[in-house]
Amino acid sequence: MGTQLQSIDVKDIVIAHQRIKDVITKTPLQKDPILSEKYECNVFLKREDLQVVRSFKIRGAYHFMQGLSTAELQKGVVCASAGNHAQGVAFSCNALKVKGKVFMPTTTPRQKVNRVAFFGGEYVDIILTGDTFDDASDESKQYCLEHDMVFIHPFDDYRTIVGQGTVGLEILEAMDEPISHVFMSVGGGGLISGVGSYIKNISPDTKIIGVEPAGAASMQASFQANKVVKLDYVDKFVDGASVKRIGDLTFSIAQKIVDGFATIPEGKVCSTMLSLYSENAIVAEPAGAMPVSALDDYREEIKGKNVVVVVSGGNNDIDRMQDIKERSLIYEGYKHYFIVSFPQRAGALREFLTSVLGENDDITRFEYTKKNNRDRGPVLVGVELQNKEDYLPLINRMAEKGFSYIEINKDQDLFQLLI
Repeated sequence: MGTQLQSIDVKDIVIAHQRIKDVITKTPLQKDPILSEKYECNVFLKREDLQVVRSFKIRGAYHFMQGLSTAELQKGVVCASAGNHAQGVAFSCNALKVKGKVFMPTTTPRQKVNRVAFFGGEYVDIILTGDTFDDASDESKQYCLEHDMVFIHPFDDYRTIVGQGTVGLEILEAMDEPISHVFMSVGGGGLISGVGSYIKNISPDTKIIGVEPAGAASMQASFQANKVVKLDYVDKFVDGASVKRIGDLTFSIAQKIVDGFATIPEGKVCSTMLSLYSENAIVAEPAGAMPVSALDDYREEIKGKNVVVVVSGGNNDIDRMQDIKERSLIYEGYKHYFIVSFPQRAGALREFLTSVLGENDDITRFEYTKKNNRDRGPVLVGVELQNKEDYLPLINRMAEKGFSYIEINKDQDLFQLLI
């Protein structure tokens, strides 16, 4: 569809909902008592993590595909995705009995590849190609041209956006009271364009808040430039929202409907994931947990109001849990990494352990950086504090005892290299 179209007709979202309702799960809108108490308002979670493929992406993929002509469906469809969109397309291929080719980068975790194969069954072929998503995407589009097949865009297509917009319809159907704010993650912009369009049309006073990771705030960069810009680099940790370039169509729609943004550090996303799991028994992926983190930024504004947070997905790889815990501890100020140069005197190591470390401090990593020169080489030391207030006393004791150090947490290049 052309990008000159800059608004969504809500009638199309209503029709889309009728077309997909027998295939998707109508996910619950649940009041969360823990978050409601914490923020002194009524927090409702739209649980798209409970969707049939554990994310909202099936809505756009299925709506797009079921609207294709018989001739187009017979030729088959193609998509490129390393995650939730691929699962949505695979499920839709199986449901509609349509052949599909799913291009995924070779770096895609085995668990995600297996889920796509499970949902697609005999109807989907998975092609692992290239080291990055961009490589896989380029190859998928080339394949489309060569074989005259339809490309199912994950966000920048009217049909996809309308499908995602059905989340907004379900939210308003389930709420009797006025909604003050709706928070949702932004990747390419398909979700916020669809949901925001529907909600603004029916409830114009409701504020639509886009939430982006600090390492991939591509929509905010585009808003500031007043045109779509491509980021040079993105932190891929919040994989469902780490997009270098938002869509042209989604940008033109979002400009009219988005009322504000929140930018969330990746470490804070990890803390939110862990608290959702331990306190609320919700397994959210990073992009699904991220909008919950944004409530902190709007604490005063939402007090006493009804707010909705879209938990967009729950496809979290269990292999990432250690990394998630580590990032959370660093962000919260409990874990610190140093390169320590020990003074050249007898008993320096013992002195570090007994006089520099606090009674409740725990060494989690101790590694000589020069294996062949342990007497003089610096040491990589990881320290976990029981109380984050113990940080300054630890730093002061290192200085008093003559231990020179570099704090890796504060040097992103070193941190990426060593940790």
